[in-house]
Amino acid sequence: MRKIISVLLLVVTIFTFAFSSPALAADAAAGKAIFAANCNSCHLGGGNTVNAAKTLSKEHLEGNSMYSQEAIISQVTNGKNAMPAFKGRLDDGQIADVAAYVMEQAGAGW
Repeated sequence: MRKIISVLLLVVTIFTFAFSSPALAADAAAGKAIFAANCNSCHLGGGNTVNAAKTLSKEHLEGNSMYSQEAIISQVTNGKNAMPAFKGRLDDGQIADVAAYVMEQAGAGW
């Protein structure tokens, strides 16, 4: 019985790590540098030079169902309206890092 439980725990652990979301491993510190190089021209300090009403503040992101890493990853990857798609320019890990950075800054009062 102990052996079966041990094997089941091992399988669950392996499954958890193998299929966990890349957003969980995102690095906000790395995202800061990527953001500075790719996003600051339009989003300096969490603002928006193209549409001043659409900032990266927590309140704005929440009000537009964008306050999640998944939503930000989708927006950065695919673009929308005036926002260009960064798929092909940034890899999935870099995009996840940018999303982590945006979430961190928005949560801190950007």
